[in-house]
Amino acid sequence: MSIKVNKVLDAKGLACPMPIVRTKKALEVMTAGQVLEVQATDKGSLADIQSWAKTTGHQYLGTNNEGDVLYHFVRKSDPSEVKEAHSYSHVITNEQLEQKLNENATIKIVDVREPAEYAFSRIPGAISIPLGELELRVDELSREDEIYVICRTGNRSDMAAQLLNEKGFNNVKNVVSGMLEWKGSVDMDNK
Repeated sequence: MSIKVNKVLDAKGLACPMPIVRTKKALEVMTAGQVLEVQATDKGSLADIQSWAKTTGHQYLGTNNEGDVLYHFVRKSDPSEVKEAHSYSHVITNEQLEQKLNENATIKIVDVREPAEYAFSRIPGAISIPLGELELRVDELSREDEIYVICRTGNRSDMAAQLLNEKGFNNVKNVVSGMLEWKGSVDMDNK
């Protein structure tokens, strides 16, 4: 699976700290939710990009390695995604969802992250419907199903759960703290 990116940054041949400096500048002009591909040959850039993303709140999605080139993928986060601001009252923890999955409960998991986030790591069987598409694709879901909505931190899924509830879905739960803290099994498509 190829990752849809909004911008490509060529940092090949640059040594630390230049890949990070250029990544920071590239993300400054991008909008929240967009994905940056950073192409680097400095092997230390992997740890650098991961650490930098964690400290700035941007999301490190993953890295592909082809020959001597590392392809890092970083999603620009909106400041609202970083803080905890849940207002939908029906929530479930990651651990509770994992227990339901282990019990083979008949549930639907709707992952409202962007396609690039979903491609790198998702709960097996989760349906990808990005938050921005949810209102248009709501008919793909059954109002009779037990639905668990997940995103990176629980904030986008909070908005999605509210939207589904407004559309007549009465058995919806927001999964907190989301994929950022998910410890259960995952599926991945790195390419």
